Amino acid sequence: MSLKKFLDKLNFLPSNEELKKIREETKKVVEILKKNATMQKIDVEIFVGGSLKKGTIMRNDEYDIDIFARFSTKYEEKIISDLLEKILDEIGKKEKIHGSRDYFRIKKENIVFEIIPVIKIKKPNEAKNVMDLSYFHVNYVKKRAKNKKILREIVLAKKFCKANRIYGAESYVQGFSGYALECLIIYYRTFEKMLREIAKAKDKIIIDIEKKYKNKDEVAIRMNASKIKSPIVLVDPTYKERNVTASLSWETFNKFKKIAKKFLKKPTKKFFEFEELDENKMKNEAKEQKAEFIKIILKTDRQEGDIAGTKMKKFANFLEREVSKYFKIIRSEFDYNGGKEGSLYLIGKTKNEILRKGPPLKMKENAEVFKKINKEVIIKKGVLYAKIKINFSLEEFIEKFYKEREKQAREMGIIELIIKR
Repeated sequence: MSLKKFLDKLNFLPSNEELKKIREETKKVVEILKKNATMQKIDVEIFVGGSLKKGTIMRNDEYDIDIFARFSTKYEEKIISDLLEKILDEIGKKEKIHGSRDYFRIKKENIVFEIIPVIKIKKPNEAKNVMDLSYFHVNYVKKRAKNKKILREIVLAKKFCKANRIYGAESYVQGFSGYALECLIIYYRTFEKMLREIAKAKDKIIIDIEKKYKNKDEVAIRMNASKIKSPIVLVDPTYKERNVTASLSWETFNKFKKIAKKFLKKPTKKFFEFEELDENKMKNEAKEQKAEFIKIILKTDRQEGDIAGTKMKKFANFLEREVSKYFKIIRSEFDYNGGKEGSLYLIGKTKNEILRKGPPLKMKENAEVFKKINKEVIIKKGVLYAKIKINFSLEEFIEKFYKEREKQAREMGIIELIIKR
């Protein structure tokens, strides 16, 4: 069976019945917001955004629906979250999410409404926060992805990335946002072509769908240097100063390429099915590789969500870098599903021996001290190196590392590290 035929059989769009229920519940929430805003004489426009409005919503057990409250420019940015809170009565129990601009989350059965305050700007360059651009993003995708075929391709891309833990622009994921995948499919036209083109990329990819710049060189020259560090530079079709994939890390990009190549070689439905990380499988993998498997539970005191996840991911990366000095990391997975707890899974194989760089021979006093401290010393190009035997396990290393760096860990937002045996 060809890959095209295989993909044609897949459908991850919600059923008509599911969509009807989502739309009905969303309509109720919108009506309450509008009624409350009118009663309190607050100048705000309520609009439904995100994947529901664009038609790119995935079938799921739980649905995230974005509702935006576009406040008049007569209000100061610092008060719009408070104004939004005033019109949330009668909808349900709300959770306030702190961020660059506070927003609210309300759950109704299997639907989670995220109600977000934005400024009613006329042009994208007037945006004070990336959330202000959402209105323009919705209209762009609706305009460029009109037929069901391209919507289906977008949903395939989203489902693939979600199943492989590379979906989301949050700092603890550093993956592809929904809007990024929508733009990529608009550019490549099909999910298959997107996979093939990205999988074979050997360098940075520059995409300018709406030709906001003369050529790729101009993109690199004119765009802010901090915005083009990512492996894909995707010029926002609605705002030329913004890179839609700025949050994508090289680590996630390379992971995507690796998975894409595997899928293209042997496509199966499993690539679209999200699975909880299987500790037993990882233990067996470690055995086969004659390596160690370890699960590390991290706890933080920071706010649940992007802040907590980011703090734990940052510490996990820091820990991984230290581990890699003494162990070859065969596999690492960071898992965070909300709350104040995350997990780092590691499969590591001892390097047995490493070389630690010392002073040049010409620095005689320092060289003598280095020789006395270290038992085995070799010389390479006039520089001393000590041979260090690795006589400790991965678990022992992590226990010692955390004990010595506990204060630093707390400064990074980590209040506890537990090694699960």
